[in-house]
Amino acid sequence: MLSIRRSASAFVAVAIGVALVATATLLLASGRPQVPDRLAQAAVVVQSPEAGTEADSFVPTRPWSATAAAELTSRLAGLPGVAAAVPDRTFYAQPLVGGRPSAADARREDAHQGHGWSIAQLGGLRRTAGEPPRKAGEVVVDRALGLRTGAPVTLLTAAGPEPYTVSGLVDAPGVYVADEVAAVLAPGVRAIGLLLAPGADPQRVAVAARGVVGGDGQVLTGDERGALEPRGDARTRWIGMQVLTATAALAGFVTVFVVASTFAFTIAQRRRELGLLRAVGATGRQVRRMVYAEALAVGASAGLVGLLVGAALAPGLGRLLVDVGFEPATFAVRYAFWPVAVSLVAGPVIALLAVWSASRRAARVRPLEALREAAVEQRPIGRLRVATGAFLVAVGAALSVGTATADEARVAVQYALYAVMALVAGATVLAPAVVGPVVRLLRSPVRRPGGAIGMLVRGGALTATRRTASLAAPVLLTVAFAVLVSGMVRTTTAAYAAGRADNVNAGWIVVPDGGPGLSDQAVAAAGGTALLPTTVFRTDPGTLPENRPLTALGVDPAGFAAANRALTVVAGSLNDLRGEDTVVVTASTNLLPSEAYELVFADGTLVPLRVVAVVTDDSLPGDLLVPRAVVRTHDPSALTSTVYVRDRIDPPVGARIVDVATWAAEADAAEDRLVWLFTLLLIGVSAGYGAIAVANTLLLAAAGRAADLRLIRLAGATRRQVLWLVTAESALVVLIGALLGGSVAFAGLLSIRAGLAEQVGAPVDLAVPWSVVGGVVGLCLLLAVVASVLPTWRLLRHRPARSAIGAFAG
Repeated sequence: MLSIRRSASAFVAVAIGVALVATATLLLASGRPQVPDRLAQAAVVVQSPEAGTEADSFVPTRPWSATAAAELTSRLAGLPGVAAAVPDRTFYAQPLVGGRPSAADARREDAHQGHGWSIAQLGGLRRTAGEPPRKAGEVVVDRALGLRTGAPVTLLTAAGPEPYTVSGLVDAPGVYVADEVAAVLAPGVRAIGLLLAPGADPQRVAVAARGVVGGDGQVLTGDERGALEPRGDARTRWIGMQVLTATAALAGFVTVFVVASTFAFTIAQRRRELGLLRAVGATGRQVRRMVYAEALAVGASAGLVGLLVGAALAPGLGRLLVDVGFEPATFAVRYAFWPVAVSLVAGPVIALLAVWSASRRAARVRPLEALREAAVEQRPIGRLRVATGAFLVAVGAALSVGTATADEARVAVQYALYAVMALVAGATVLAPAVVGPVVRLLRSPVRRPGGAIGMLVRGGALTATRRTASLAAPVLLTVAFAVLVSGMVRTTTAAYAAGRADNVNAGWIVVPDGGPGLSDQAVAAAGGTALLPTTVFRTDPGTLPENRPLTALGVDPAGFAAANRALTVVAGSLNDLRGEDTVVVTASTNLLPSEAYELVFADGTLVPLRVVAVVTDDSLPGDLLVPRAVVRTHDPSALTSTVYVRDRIDPPVGARIVDVATWAAEADAAEDRLVWLFTLLLIGVSAGYGAIAVANTLLLAAAGRAADLRLIRLAGATRRQVLWLVTAESALVVLIGALLGGSVAFAGLLSIRAGLAEQVGAPVDLAVPWSVVGGVVGLCLLLAVVASVLPTWRLLRHRPARSAIGAFAG
């Protein structure tokens, strides 16, 4: 009963879906956090207390002060089995080659980080030339920079460019200075590595270390040390995980719909065959079991093929993810068992889920179907299907309302995606009932090529609504996804950029060029109003969560007030922000002027501050304001993010100047770029899948319509007219799917626009990249026409024979 021709389209769809799932899960399994190279030989690492925030915020841990770190290091060094305890001090330091930051390993965050030389013993760094740094002014650098020992080199630090002499070279990124220099540049410590004596048991040492640390930190061993990887790498890895998870979920979601459409079409073509089985005594249950067995065979074989293809593609796609920025430079593909198991199970599960509806329909075929010459559908849609479709549409509508009223952008995006998934599912279920009205609405276009051809196209679509809906379902899904996701990304990006620009009162903005921030020297040369951000921690036992991280901005109060249009003071005065103990907080803190506010800064020092002003929650691009000198005192490596200036100036070294609109668009440019690439990836997967599904289904349909097309030729139609007939039918199917999918997506986009307008506080224009949507529809149309015209052309190469009826009459 299993026909290779009939199962080919389902086989291809499942194989592609499993290949995507296999590739995504293999890459996911490879995306484990990596232990930093400098700590690779530290079997046990003690980390400072975790910040009390969500796991995907990627803020650093709360540091120990220099005094606390020295005491803790001394106690850890005295533990049995510990040969040395080395504090890890990290600060900003970027070598300048030819007056600009080096491009060597530029994508690695640790390439522009400095450390004390003593940490080298924990990472097994190989010194390839020269000597360790023994005094101020000496530095060991990566040999990839092309420098020689004894050569001068300029390090760009938070204070500005500093002259150094290369004392040695190593085979790893980053720079290494004398320990006393590192202690000045990074007084706060966030990790202490333990070098164990030969034969020491890491687990016993870890237990002893936990007794020393208590609740003021955590002890990491084995893979747990991956928590120490640079926060930028952790964030990149998290982004890649979201990309891969979404790709795998989309592949499974789309595959189920595409394969379900293919099986539904196959069952419709086999009604006479299934009727014959019922006529010879097969029960509905036996027919259903037969269909499930066929689907299981297709799913298992396609799953195996998809797994092999996915495993072969994984290394190349892993390198591509690194190149585009979805994975850090340290990412490498590693094969594991669980992705293989998931992929092998995915094929049969997808096929069985997809064939469920078709098997029920097959079981309801009556024995008399075997005697029918015409395959006219008796009822386009059943009551249960109507109820299911209506329920899904109602759920989608409710989620759309939730999108428009959501308070947070992340929640709104989640609601929007779920809303469109529900609406797409509902539209697919209700498609047979919708096909008729849509075809009648398009009556004029389908009749334009000619009376007879137009009548056949329209009559075929109205008569076989299930077949038409099955063909249009992949296009509906593809177009809906493309319109929603691309429109949502473009609309959101433009809305937030416009809101960001409206809040700034400046003519030009100085921003970093090739580095993570601006030095104090660059800020002094630029003039204007500068923002110096740093991460501080609220440790008051009465506040939750404990060690809550906050973004503090070091500013000049007068300049900041002049440059920030959104600033609204509700209590106190911003002019009182001066000295070493003042702070401006937002209204959400529920504090009043003159109240105490204690914070832990980057050097680990607990600093008591006094509230001098309270502003509205949307007044600041951070959480609180302190004088700039306070940030510099407690965070020697803090870098300025932005300088607002009135007039255009010549930018200093390591900086460039842009207008406000450009700055607003570039503020999240790196993230926006990754989001857009992610969007194009998902659209490409969806569009390719939908186009292939349409082509496979039409190829299958063409094989089953050979007798109908020959009959049309015998009725007097020319070959050209028949080819135009199948072309018009294909175009009509794509048009129906595009209209339904576009309508569903626009409903979701309108709710997203309403939510954005509420958040931004201004009208938001709906931005839809029509070139992307047009490309998706064009791809589906092209493959649909080719898949229907080519087999028809091959079928009509020979002159039609006289029909049996005509021969008998003669």
